[in-house]
This record gives sequence, structure tokens and C-alpha cells, in this order.
Amino acid sequence: MLKKHQLELLSPARDVSIAKEAILHGADAVYIGGPGFGARHNASNSVADIAQLVEFARLFHAKVFVTLNTILHDDELEPARRLIHELYDAGVDALIVQDMGVLELDIPPIELHASTQCDIRRLEKAQFLSQAGFSQIVLARELNLQEIKAIADSVDAAVEFFIHGALCVAFSGQCNISHAQTGRSANRGDCSQACRLPYTLKDDAGRVVAYDKHLLSMKDNNQSANLRDLVDAGVRSFKIEGRYKDVSYVKNITAHYRQLLDEILNERPELARASSGYTEHFFAPNPDKTFHRGSTDYFITDRKIDIGAFDSPKFVGLPVGELIGVGKQELTVQTDTPLSNGDGLNVLVKRDVVGWRVNTVQLLCEFDLPPEEHENDDGQPKHVWQYRVTPNEMPPELNKLRLPTVLNRNLDHNWQQALLKPSAERRVLVNWDIQSTQQALNVTVTSEEGIRVSATLNGPFDPANNAEKSLQQLQDTFAQLGNTIYHADQINVEGDAWFIPGSQVKALRRELIEVLTAERVNAHPRGFRKAVSEPAPVYPDTQLSFLDNVYNEKARAFYQRFGVQLIEAAFEAHEETGDVPVMITKHCLRFSFNLCPKQAKGVTGVITKVKDMQLVHGDEVLTLKFDCKPCEMHVVGKIKPHIFNSALPGSLASGVSIYEPDNLIASSRD
Repeated sequence: MLKKHQLELLSPARDVSIAKEAILHGADAVYIGGPGFGARHNASNSVADIAQLVEFARLFHAKVFVTLNTILHDDELEPARRLIHELYDAGVDALIVQDMGVLELDIPPIELHASTQCDIRRLEKAQFLSQAGFSQIVLARELNLQEIKAIADSVDAAVEFFIHGALCVAFSGQCNISHAQTGRSANRGDCSQACRLPYTLKDDAGRVVAYDKHLLSMKDNNQSANLRDLVDAGVRSFKIEGRYKDVSYVKNITAHYRQLLDEILNERPELARASSGYTEHFFAPNPDKTFHRGSTDYFITDRKIDIGAFDSPKFVGLPVGELIGVGKQELTVQTDTPLSNGDGLNVLVKRDVVGWRVNTVQLLCEFDLPPEEHENDDGQPKHVWQYRVTPNEMPPELNKLRLPTVLNRNLDHNWQQALLKPSAERRVLVNWDIQSTQQALNVTVTSEEGIRVSATLNGPFDPANNAEKSLQQLQDTFAQLGNTIYHADQINVEGDAWFIPGSQVKALRRELIEVLTAERVNAHPRGFRKAVSEPAPVYPDTQLSFLDNVYNEKARAFYQRFGVQLIEAAFEAHEETGDVPVMITKHCLRFSFNLCPKQAKGVTGVITKVKDMQLVHGDEVLTLKFDCKPCEMHVVGKIKPHIFNSALPGSLASGVSIYEPDNLIASSRD
């Protein structure tokens, strides 16, 4: 379990190769999907591959968490149980779970973390989960600093919080719109992302408030400026979203937060990183250069009006200048940064992002803008470049533009190429203590964790012809660790100089490093299943609705064991026939369009009574209801008849289950 003084950078991994890069770039832990039940349909990995990742992670005392955070049908309980045993045997440090039925299964004593899908935004629920066997809990992204601190101060589980990446508009675990409309359940890792579609917003009289905008699409989370406050609030695991993201994203964002957290650790000697080694990056991390929809720190400090990415859910990138001319085969642009062949550029044409890949750029001229036109922050004139750009394919939409228009770059070719090469190196610090006598060379190597191994090279040795040179060669030999994961921090040599064959010294060094590595791997702290507190906790509610995602008999038994009396089945059980909240969100469209009664309070002539609104996408009409006391918006709809009448997801009867139990176990052994 994560200790109170440790800070953990937790990075995502779609596959094992990306996970290894995350560790090399500074992650203290990675989370990855196994062969099934991992809440990301297309991000699965075999148990054999995960075992290889565990072996690699141990070198740095980094941890491997496997996501098993879907809700399970009864038919999936036994395959899930068997898979958990295989993951434990593979050395996995912890499971991230949503379904409480997992805690009722006969599973090994593996450490359990409560997924963000558990919707942990109430103090009472966080306390219960901490007392019911969870070592780490992922708090809801919608919480503010005061709410996070209140929870962290009241639980003994480690507090984990998302600091970067895509934001689900709904409270995690409180979104059923995908299953209602398409039969693809977000609670089972197959979200259709209805939140990224364009909608028209209408008021209660049918008047259009916003037309054809991505009204449920959020900007991306970025807590770079709030890390110190989050540490002070009690967050100890800093989680990056992105198990679908490519290796460049994971390298860049991991490196960015590694550097920021290292700054905090240097300022706060009472804190320590949760793994071993230091990382050197061979590029300048920049979160603006990999996929994002704009940045927001969401609700961490206060409710803000600009959290939505309403214009486009695509990656626009950074503004680099202007498009000033459109020809038949080429474009003329003026930029404040140099461009390169292979760059990705785009402009906004109405609400659409129109982009192209640069085939060639030809510099036409460069000059300084007069100070009265544009100055840099230092008061100096701004330097600009004019280029003739030949796209690999000319977008016809560019002929509709009124020029000049803002030009963005969402792919910096040279920067991206740097990320495709080896872009970081991680080393574990060691100290050498060497005692040199005529009868023996005694050497001890100590790792930064305090693990120590020793060996002796027996003499007798002849006196060295050049004492100074001999001692220097001895130091140099033990400093040469380039082909290992180690770096010599200190080398202390005591004694006189003797002639010792270099080949024997190098062999001794190799032997010590091999033994040290084995000892360090063996010393990796293995997680364990946290015991339920005594007396046993009582769940804070006596009744559960379909929103609590109880989908199997074991989950039902869990809640009953802790005092819940009435339990409705999860939405995926197809027992909800009428209109229900298919999404609950802290995001409020009334607030976004200045129609919130709290915004209008005291303003003469403004109607402050809250009425329903509608979201329209094609033939789909959703009702918006507003619960103003907790500042929440409910998106109301119903499950479509053909989905309601289909076999339950995950059941053997469905025949199209994401995870068919027999195949799952077979694939996990491949």
C-alpha cells in the first residue's frame, strides 16, 4: 500500500511496450488492461505479457496495476475469479475494480483499488470503501480541493486523483446513455461516446439556445498548476488518463508530470517518490503538443464557465500564425514559429476543423514585425516567417475562408520524431565502498533503497607502479555502469594502490550488479489484501438504485452483508422501462449559457425559475433536468426497445459478449 509520505505518478498503458516507456519516462506505477473486464474494449493484454511487464517494473520498484473495472454478469464471475488468480501469480501489484462482487469471490490476497467508476464523491462512501478492504480509492474528478482534503483526512486508504487527460462529462459510473442508445455499455468498457456528438439545445418553449454544438464534450483535464495544492489536500497518487493513447502521448505527459512532481519533492524533503531511480528526458515535455481538446482544471478550485469543448472534440493544437493565401496547389502562411516538412496544420471553417499534412514548406522570407504591430513579452519586435506550403492533399473547404485566418499546428513533425526515438533514460543510484589491501579487494555496493551486497577479490596483489593512476582506474571501472540500469552516485576507495588485473575487477563489478539486481527484485514490496475493519462498516445507504450498478448475485451479497436492504439491478439488467437519468453530470448547460438562477440572482427582469430543456441530435431527443441544490444536470432518456429486448450484455445467451468466458481464460494463457 502507498505510504502517506510517498507521491506516486500513475501512468496509463494500452500495451506492455507503452507501459515500459511510461516507467522509463518516470512513472512510479502503470495501469493496464488484462485480457478481459478492463473497461477499455480495445486495450487488452495477455497475462503472459503482463508478467513480462511486472519483471521489468520490479527493476525500478515500480508497480503494475491491472484494471478489472467492468461490472460483471453472473456468467462472468467464474472466469473473472480465475483470471484474478492468474494475475496474482504473474506478480501484479493491485487490481482496480468497480464491481463489489469481486470482493465476494474466492480470490488471492491481492491489493484492491476502488475504480473511478465507483463514483466516489461522498465522504461517507469513501470512508466505507476504505474500511471494506480497499487500499487505494480514485476520487471523482468533479471534487474541489476542500472536498478532497475532507476525504483524505478521514480515510486510511491512499487517495488517487486524475490530474490529466480526457474528461467524461458524467460522474464516472453514472452514465448509461451509450447503452440506452447503442447497447454498448460504458460500465463494461464499450462506450459509444455520445458526449462527443453535436447537439442542439432548446429551452422549454422550443427556442434554440445553441445550434449544432458539442454541448456534452469537455475540455481535457490539466492540473499542472494545482499539484502543490493537491499534495497539501492529501492526494498521494497522481493519475494520468489515457489507456487508448499512443506512446508519444504517454511519454510526453508522463515526462511533464515527472518533472513537476520532482520539483515538489526537491522542495519537500519529508516527501518521497514511490519508486526508485531518476529519469533524464531527451526532449522538452509539452502537454500542448499531444492530443487535447483545450485545457481545464475543471472544478478543483471553483465552477468555471469555460470547461466545455463545444466547437470541436478534435485536437486543434497550438496557434502558430495565419493562413494568408490560398492557391490551387499551395498555401501562403505567416507564422511566429518555424515550420517543417511533415507538420500537421489546420484552420477552423465554421465549426469544423479542416486539417492537412504538409508535404513541403518553402521559406519565402522572414522579418521582424514593427513594435507597434506586435511585441514579445520582453518588448522586442516579434520575428515571423512566411512560407509557401504544399499540402499532401489540398482541402477544398479552404476556398470558403475569409483571409487571413488563424492557423494551428496539431503535429510538430520534428518534436514528434524525437519522441519516436529513445527519449528517456532511467537509472537507479548506487554507492560503491572499496577497501584495497594487498591480501584482498573488498567491495560493497548499496542501492538507493539501502539494499547492500558485498564480494571479495582475493590476492595477494603486487604494488602498483603508479599509485595515483591505479586508484583512478579502480574508481573509473566501478563508475562504468552504462549497460545497466544503475548510475554510480558515490565511489569511496580506502587503502593503498595495488596492481589488480582489470578483467578481474570488471568481472567482480558485473557479479555484484547481478546479485544486487536479484536482491532488489526480491525486496520489492508485494501488495496485500487489506482487511475489513472491525467492527465491520455499514454502507451509508440502505437502498440502492440502478445507478449503483449492481449486476450480479455476488455484488448483491456484498451490499447486503454491509447493511443494504433494497437493491435495484443495474441499467444493463434491462429492468428500467421508462424515462430515467441516463447521465448525471456536474456540467450544467444553463450555467454555460448564463441561464443559471444563481447567476441571475438579484438581476431585475431575469426569470430564475428552472425549467426543463432539450438536447437534440438527429431523431434523438433528450430531456435535461436541473438539480440546483447540488448543481447537477440530469440527462433523461430511455433504453431503446431493440436493446431492451436483447440478451443481457456479458451473458452467455448474448452470443456477442465482449468477453466470452471460455475464450477469455484460453486467451489469458496464450
